[in-house]
Amino acid sequence: MDINEFREFGKAAIDFVADYLENIRDRDVLPSVEPGYLHDMLPGKLQNEPEDWKTIMEDFKRCILPGLTHWQSPHFHAFYPSQTSYSSIVGETLAAGLGVVGFSWICSPVCTELEVIMMNWLGQLLNLPKTFLNCDEGNGGGIIQGSASESIFVAVLAAREQAVRRLRAEHPDLTESEIRGRLVAYTSDQSNSAVEKAGILGAIKMRLLPADETSILRGSTFIQAVEEDKANGLFPVICVATLGTTGTCAYDNLAEIGPYCNEHNIWLHIDAAYAGAALCLPEYAHIMKGAELADSLNFNLHKWMFVNFDCCAMWFKDAASVTQSFSVDRIYLQHQFQGHSKAPDYRHWQIQLGRRFRSLKVWITLRTMGAEQIRNLIRFHIQLANRFEEYVRTDDRFEVVCSTLALVCFRLKGDDAQSKQLLDNITKRKKIFMIPATYQGKFIIRFMICGIDPQMHDIEYAWDEVRSQADLLLGVDQNRNQLVKGEPKQYEKSSEIGKITESITGMMISSEKGQ
Repeated sequence: MDINEFREFGKAAIDFVADYLENIRDRDVLPSVEPGYLHDMLPGKLQNEPEDWKTIMEDFKRCILPGLTHWQSPHFHAFYPSQTSYSSIVGETLAAGLGVVGFSWICSPVCTELEVIMMNWLGQLLNLPKTFLNCDEGNGGGIIQGSASESIFVAVLAAREQAVRRLRAEHPDLTESEIRGRLVAYTSDQSNSAVEKAGILGAIKMRLLPADETSILRGSTFIQAVEEDKANGLFPVICVATLGTTGTCAYDNLAEIGPYCNEHNIWLHIDAAYAGAALCLPEYAHIMKGAELADSLNFNLHKWMFVNFDCCAMWFKDAASVTQSFSVDRIYLQHQFQGHSKAPDYRHWQIQLGRRFRSLKVWITLRTMGAEQIRNLIRFHIQLANRFEEYVRTDDRFEVVCSTLALVCFRLKGDDAQSKQLLDNITKRKKIFMIPATYQGKFIIRFMICGIDPQMHDIEYAWDEVRSQADLLLGVDQNRNQLVKGEPKQYEKSSEIGKITESITGMMISSEKGQ
């Protein structure tokens, strides 16, 4: 491919992406393919001769598109959002074109320095304690990792190595291998699977402690577990607390856990992968109570900060603790500016050596949006979730189990079988996509605001799908006063849903006036 073909192909690709995102609502959110479909469409080995880009683009539409789950669709309500933005896509394109591998300052000074600045911008936007920032008030600093999984793993490894160094001095009678064999870490049984995996990869026992009836890890549970382990000769190393658990977006009690961690040399890491974005809103500052006691924390910009995957912000209160744990300084990696506070060598802060120029898409996204638009969009997504919650509450067949930020957890009243069947029926239709969780032993359905540019009419669309499928499953009409067979009648948006919409809109306006 020469430069002219590159220009043509690149323009065609951008046009395709723009058309795809503009019309994404027209597609079923889930694909209609079976495992192995692509193996039947593509040749088993690489051809010898080059192919024209136009042919490849046609094959992209014929072979690749049918196998996509459309994460950017506003009808995608599963897992957590992976919301991109047009500005982030441009930033990703520019970074790919520049081809920077920025493992040290000298590799591309702007790659490092822009990241330092962006991590300070983000820390200020989220109202983090200044001790986490790269400034004159402490030893903190931030880095962009690929994902929350990487960040948690880095925290576990850094805590492990710091603990081993300390314990070798405190217990000279024990060998290093004996010390490592006694290390133990803690997290909630509601934490993300990445936390448990970090324990496996880090060769450290990870105890999954029972959360309370509201899915929160309390200090008393954590302290009791630590004291038991210490009495049995084990060495507590790290607690990974969650702000926004995977199932129900619950917040572990940092104010109860943090003081004990600080007093007993236990590293406290906060995984705020999704909910961390809400910290930019003053009205959600309370969920961060106790965060000043943490040693490290992370949140994913690629979830709710409109930067495309992968992009996870991670901060350390003492950046030296991680660089001391991971530093391997070969002669070919050294340069004359090592150790400058404004030019950290990020290779010491991560697992891999090489790293992408992720801060470029962050810089472009933050500048094109601005802090106030980001806050407004996050608030709007919360309003969308509130709208769906109100729809659910108007239907006495359903119950709202819990609702936090832009997540609503609900179920059909009664035993779990009906809720499971309802979700299965909805998934098979592929019009919207939700996933299950459990809460207090019950099967629940999670409804998350996702996709690029979700709007109120997307919420009405989703509720129509949920309610009509409930009618079919339960065998009652929309008035619920007689048994019916076959397809349910279409709901009149201009009547019942319209009235609900007007009611909720009125409540929002009243609420905003009162603020």
